[in-house]
Amino acid sequence: MVRALHDAGIEVILDVVFNHTPEGGAKGPTLSLRGIDNASYYRLRRSDPTQYTDYTGTGHTLDTAHPRVRQLVIDSLRYWAQEMHVDGFRFDLAPVLARDHGELDPFDPFFEIVRQDPVLSGVKLVAEPWDLGPEGYRLGGFPLGWSEWNDRYRDTARRFWRGDGGLRGELASRIAGSSDLFPGDRGPVASVNYVCSHDGFTLRDLVSYSHKHNEANGEGGRDGPPEEGQGWGAEGPSRNRRVRRMRDRTRRNLAATLALSCGVPMWLGGDEIGRTQQGNNNAYCQDNEVSWLDWDLDGDDKAFLDFVRHCFAVRRRNAVYRRRHHLDGARTLHASWIRADGSPMRPSDWNDPKGRCLGLLLDAGSAEPRDADGRRQDARTALLLLNGESRTRSFNVPAPEHEHEWLELINTACPHDPRRVTGDHLKLAPHSLTLLELEVQS
Repeated sequence: MVRALHDAGIEVILDVVFNHTPEGGAKGPTLSLRGIDNASYYRLRRSDPTQYTDYTGTGHTLDTAHPRVRQLVIDSLRYWAQEMHVDGFRFDLAPVLARDHGELDPFDPFFEIVRQDPVLSGVKLVAEPWDLGPEGYRLGGFPLGWSEWNDRYRDTARRFWRGDGGLRGELASRIAGSSDLFPGDRGPVASVNYVCSHDGFTLRDLVSYSHKHNEANGEGGRDGPPEEGQGWGAEGPSRNRRVRRMRDRTRRNLAATLALSCGVPMWLGGDEIGRTQQGNNNAYCQDNEVSWLDWDLDGDDKAFLDFVRHCFAVRRRNAVYRRRHHLDGARTLHASWIRADGSPMRPSDWNDPKGRCLGLLLDAGSAEPRDADGRRQDARTALLLLNGESRTRSFNVPAPEHEHEWLELINTACPHDPRRVTGDHLKLAPHSLTLLELEVQS
């Protein structure tokens, strides 16, 4: 399977869970390593060794500080990379791996072993940067060479497009690659940007439900992460045209924002075809229509699939969205955040609680001329405009240079084929995003 995916140009990142095994807490059945050496493989409470330390929410935690347990993890990773040829790993609850004596240690031997290993030092390493232990939220705390799920990107994008104010500064940081979280040499590639994942709402449910609906899981609705969606005036399926229109537009807003943000975009499989779990945000236990993928697409699903494909095709064609380094030094001169009137954003604008509009002008010079493999990259000047308000806003458009024209590539209010823009201003519909790029006339 890995070979077939590689032949299709697809890398394989394996999701690994080295933080717990099938056993539950102290009263659970013996199903795995507990039957071999309980005291070596698991973290036991110092005050009562009959009980487990739980940093995972499963009742017990694997003790990766033990040399033999750490060897088990490293050997497993080496096998998958060397023998099965996977391209990298995503580590579930990754801080658990670096807790020698309960406290998370960014200089833990595990990180050093991976860094020096001749096999593992060359693969992609992605952390879910939190667990349930003390100080377990460690976003931005992993070493050079690691990427991390960026839930601050997720939360900011969701809140902005549901209409929350006072987020322009936060959103700008997330779109630009989160240099506040991943400074210096780590760069934007350390930020795995996402809107939805396997934990939580699907994209369709995020815009269709205000609250989770997990009753079918049999836990009284207590399970699943706490999160708030935006149903746009209804809870669940609706025939109201206004509600459906706003839901579809919000999905397009989130997809386009993700595709055009600096960093590594992560897309939840099925979101591109309108997958729903009927409001269930913890459907791992539902082996039925709730969790299955329905490949029988209707017209709306096909239209959204085409839109998502288009957004990521735009990303691939233009290097201004795919930087490996943060905008600093000379590159900063080629990028500017602007107000709706075309002037630069002022310090007071960033924290304005009513501010829901902004634009980003990225000159072609802001791009890196070559990619990580040394191949030359194409770049065009781009203008990204976002209107998070509930009213139409007019944006002043910078005059294009000689022999150039602005081409509107994305408009989430009314998707269409690329078209030329005339005039010095552009009207953005409520809750919408527009992307322009300069087209060179031959």
